[in-house]
Amino acid sequence: MDKAGRIVIPAVIRERLGMVPGPVDLIIDGGGIRIEIETHDNVIEKDGRLVITGGPMLTADDIRELRLADQR
Repeated sequence: MDKAGRIVIPAVIRERLGMVPGPVDLIIDGGGIRIEIETHDNVIEKDGRLVITGGPMLTADDIRELRLADQR
């Protein structure tokens, strides 16, 4: 935390959670602080994971291409 009280959330975590600039809720949780981001109507929780609904269907080849592009 810097002197102004700001905390930087690393990019890897922001990307994993799908965080974008905007308002967040801060909740005092015992001895810590929990940050909750707003979810959109097309995001649901399924088997403990967040899933975006209503998007394009991806084939195994599409996913493979996205992974390869991300590694380049």
